[in-house]
Amino acid sequence: YCFVFPSLYEGFGLPVLEAMACGTPVACSNVASLPEVAGDAALLFDPHEVECIRAVLMRLLDDADLRDDLARHGHGRAAAFSWERTATATVEQYVRLVR
Repeated sequence: YCFVFPSLYEGFGLPVLEAMACGTPVACSNVASLPEVAGDAALLFDPHEVECIRAVLMRLLDDADLRDDLARHGHGRAAAFSWERTATATVEQYVRLVR
């Protein structure tokens, strides 16, 4: 049904993008880098509030259209963070720095 990531801290949030790339709807913590990584392609929750987590999960379980929408948006979101794109941006930065 979905990928749930109740992390208390993340440096980047690669598991969220991996789930999105697989077309899996995502619900994740609203801490650290996760809101920026997930964008509007995931449901966010406070990982310290069990009731908040429960409400988000119930919403996903009860709403197939929402799951489908998140899966579609997530797939596109993950594409923006591809390894090829990351490598190209890194090389471009090195070239700018060397000049």
